[in-house]
Amino acid sequence: MQAALLVGLAMAVLWFAEKMGGTPMVIRPIVVSPVIGALLGDLQTGVLVGATLELVFMGAIQIGAAVPPDVLVGAGLGTAFAIQSGQGADIALALALPIAILAQSLKVVVFIVRSWFMDLAMSLAEAGDIRKMHMLNIGGLLLQCFMYFSVGFVAVLFGSPAVEAFVNSIPQAILNGLSVAGGLLPAVGFALLLLPMMDKRNVIYFILGFILVSYLKLPVMAITILGIVLAFIICYEKGVGGDQVTAQTAGAEEEDLFDE
Repeated sequence: MQAALLVGLAMAVLWFAEKMGGTPMVIRPIVVSPVIGALLGDLQTGVLVGATLELVFMGAIQIGAAVPPDVLVGAGLGTAFAIQSGQGADIALALALPIAILAQSLKVVVFIVRSWFMDLAMSLAEAGDIRKMHMLNIGGLLLQCFMYFSVGFVAVLFGSPAVEAFVNSIPQAILNGLSVAGGLLPAVGFALLLLPMMDKRNVIYFILGFILVSYLKLPVMAITILGIVLAFIICYEKGVGGDQVTAQTAGAEEEDLFDE
């Protein structure tokens, strides 16, 4: 019971610190695993498991609304099961990824629940009630913290065999549905980002990107590099134009001074 409480609280606190601290990367395996190891009395195993899992989850980074496998849950529970079973990094590698994928689905459910707050958030924004908006934001964060605490507590309390059996017992249709929902979230996130920026001056770049992807079949890296080049050209031209305007203004002021 004590180990389950410690693991659940550690995961919840680390998630809260990650979001309130400006993303200091405290939910990465290289941080999570040593913390769990220290709490369970085996720091050495925690460090070894953290270094191993960091290589596995190195590319699992949440960007925008994209929901990758949950690194915090995978690293936290993988480390806890490695220490409890005494099998080290081997059992952590075997269980971390399926647990992280399951937690990814649970996070999608939490995101769906949090989306119900949007109407209330819009009404508070229109009323200019900043204090309640801040409280609503903290409430959503605490909801996710509760999810992490519950997952960590229940998983460690019942042990790794129960977790593995639970993962295998979930119907494939449910997993597929959550996977599809998770795949849609990035599109929604990018649409929300584009909403305040899209106007008649910027829509041409959106059309250009659509052509590059749909018709020219360029990879994401090529489009990214092209976007950087375009941004540099546009900003450079505006900078030169701004300098020219400043120089012309300064010249006109100088002529007025001598005219006087």
